[in-house]
Amino acid sequence: MSVALAVRARNYVAFNRSRFLFQINMSKESQMRAAINQKLIEMGERERLKELLRAKLIECGWRDQVKALCKEVIKEKGLENVTVEDLVAGVTPKGRALVPDSVKKELLQRIKAFLSQHST
Repeated sequence: MSVALAVRARNYVAFNRSRFLFQINMSKESQMRAAINQKLIEMGERERLKELLRAKLIECGWRDQVKALCKEVIKEKGLENVTVEDLVAGVTPKGRALVPDSVKKELLQRIKAFLSQHST
């Protein structure tokens, strides 16, 4: 076997091993997220967090900003030509970017506190 072929074979094996490990990690992460979400739902914390988020977003003016974005999309495409899918596709990335870091941090702190209190 030539050196070049041996190097290619070794790289191929290393790449596939890395890909396999990445998939395992992603699977574990997905399982962890699902377990956390289930715990939040079971304890009623998910709804409380949603209400907190809703209130914080209204308080900081995010809701009004997203309304304005929706109006822009409707104006660009025309009322008769816009669909809900158009609005979601046009507004979602911008809307997510507009969520203040302080709101994200507060929500994350609440989730961490909940998990530390209810870890099994």
